[in-house]
Amino acid sequence: MGCAKFIVKGRVQRVYYRKHVSQALAKAGYIGFVKNLSNGDVEVTLKTEPNQNISEVLQILNEGSPKSEVTGVEMSMCSDEVKFSNSFEVRY
Repeated sequence: MGCAKFIVKGRVQRVYYRKHVSQALAKAGYIGFVKNLSNGDVEVTLKTEPNQNISEVLQILNEGSPKSEVTGVEMSMCSDEVKFSNSFEVRY
């Protein structure tokens, strides 16, 4: 099991982006969290499985909420030391 971190750029704070993304990723069966960053971006971190198709995640992140405008998504792998609950959650 691995870990992937996505930094979402654009108008993604104060537009219900975290709520929409967390609900969509939870419905799709992902485990992880979403949180606002102080620079206006949003971080999405999730558990990944070997050979997992990331295109579904990218589609959800790019779609966002009706009022959001995503201008870019950067992906990187993260350490296995990240602590996850058993669901997808919004962190503050």
